Amino acid sequence: MTTIKKRFGLLGRNINYSFSRGYFTEKFEKEKLEGYTYENFDIPSIASFLDLLKNNDHLSGMNVTIPYKEEVLPFLDKLSKKAQKIGAVNTIKFTKKGKLKGYNTDYYGFQKSLEPLLESHHKKALILGTGGASKGVAFALEELGINYTFVSRQASETTLGYNQITDLIFDEYQIIINSTPVGTSPNTEAYPEIPYEFFTKKHIAYDLIYNPAETQFLKKAHNQGAKIKNGLDMLIFQAEKAWAIWNK
Repeated sequence: MTTIKKRFGLLGRNINYSFSRGYFTEKFEKEKLEGYTYENFDIPSIASFLDLLKNNDHLSGMNVTIPYKEEVLPFLDKLSKKAQKIGAVNTIKFTKKGKLKGYNTDYYGFQKSLEPLLESHHKKALILGTGGASKGVAFALEELGINYTFVSRQASETTLGYNQITDLIFDEYQIIINSTPVGTSPNTEAYPEIPYEFFTKKHIAYDLIYNPAETQFLKKAHNQGAKIKNGLDMLIFQAEKAWAIWNK
């Protein structure tokens, strides 16, 4: 029987579909890391987080997914400078002193996967959704020098409402990013309510969702000639960045 040396896992809710568990389990097997495990920590609310920590030994690191990327912040002892700026965490390192330090590797994964698609006319982006994932996206766009506007169900001074997106908005914004969970398996027929007929060959449609590989959002944009990209590469890049942080 293999002795457990290090445990890693994904913190979230309703995460049976999780990419991370399969990815890291395969990684540990390939790299012959005996005694390394990765599991799903599926909790009904963030209030259960302290019990989870109390009842699980050998924890070395966690990834964090919807809906806890912001809710987990008060439970952490420290944040990296970038996680502090972003205001959301998707990676937690358990330090040798038993402290919890939060990082954001979402922004890195998104930036690295978007960059190869960019052309000189890609100057402005719409970010659909305002949750924890959208914050990493916004930070990455800032790093790339791309202006962005959030889109939400409720319009505000700084946020567009879905019903305000017109052909003129599409002319101005050449990158449309879905950072909402709308269209994730099993609800694969759902899609954000935007006027897809205004997508063109000049647009990039990026969906943070990776399951299904082609969401309705991506299909509809692709039908109008847009370049499309799902969130799989982003996930791989952010996972490898998390792995590097845990092993620093």
